[in-house]
Amino acid sequence: MLGMPLLLLDLDNTLLPRDAAFRAWAEDFLAENGLPAGDLDWLVMLDGSGYVPRSTVLGAAKRRYGFDRSVESMLAHYRLGINSRIQCPDSHVEALRKAREAGWTLGIVSNGGTLPQLEKIRLTGLASLVDGWVISEEAHCLKPDPLIFEIAARRCGFRPAGDWRTQTWMVGDYGPADIAGAAATGLRSAWLHHGRPWAERAYRPTISAPSLPEAVGVILSAAERPTAGRGFATAATGRIQRSRGHLAIPASRLAPAAGRLTPNAPSAPTAPKTPLPPGTPLAQPGAQPLTPAASLATPLTKAVALTPLEPTPAPAATAQTRWGDASTAPTTSAAAG
Repeated sequence: MLGMPLLLLDLDNTLLPRDAAFRAWAEDFLAENGLPAGDLDWLVMLDGSGYVPRSTVLGAAKRRYGFDRSVESMLAHYRLGINSRIQCPDSHVEALRKAREAGWTLGIVSNGGTLPQLEKIRLTGLASLVDGWVISEEAHCLKPDPLIFEIAARRCGFRPAGDWRTQTWMVGDYGPADIAGAAATGLRSAWLHHGRPWAERAYRPTISAPSLPEAVGVILSAAERPTAGRGFATAATGRIQRSRGHLAIPASRLAPAAGRLTPNAPSAPTAPKTPLPPGTPLAQPGAQPLTPAASLATPLTKAVALTPLEPTPAPAATAQTRWGDASTAPTTSAAAG
């Protein structure tokens, strides 16, 4: 599939408001069992946005409230309850339709259990809105492993030997899985910050946005305006596209600028400038490799083409598996998320 861009999207808390669904389930759980409504925050804290195993969360609830039933029966009740409360917001559906109308191929890349994640995709209507999906348990690999992104691309009709990386974006809310995985694979990325500051120093997203519709809007604009410098420039005029209302920001603004002098700090003496003899070639900008500190402040302006299917070391980040509200942990290692 040549010339068609690919948009890969995380499932929980990106396409679907998973945390809101858990909160709604927890409220009903407390009410149905005559438990204190004030324990809602305790349950939400234990949930950890889905990254804590369900057996841990429900086991703790069983002991706290003295339930005389198995964790397995509680888990079955939980899965039925939370998935019935998950809906894909209309604004997200509209964003996907706009991307589709603009010629994008859409795919889902999710860490979690196969059955519960697939149930979410089908119940929310996402199955008819995307071209393919991959779930870590059935794929036997987890984000940020580049392999799971390559599997997603193949399922969406892209050839592994093609240049799909240069025209692919990954959108997600979890840095160690979604953004680190995109960086390891050579993809551009959009991080949904949901009001949080960026905390990782080894890698960073291409852009940051508060929600999926804003992120998709910036990505569609970027596709129409090839990247240049610090912004996305139009192909015809070379003008820089400016962020509207600070909805999405370049990754270079996620960290403070380095090297600023304090008011009382003496500046180092500078060497006198010596004119160059006529005909001396000027050094090209960026000829010297960036130091690690400098690279952290430089936004990714284009995807890096990597050799397909060769193992690529992931950034030094510890990701966790979002358990996907499954009854058992994925068979793959939980060291990646």
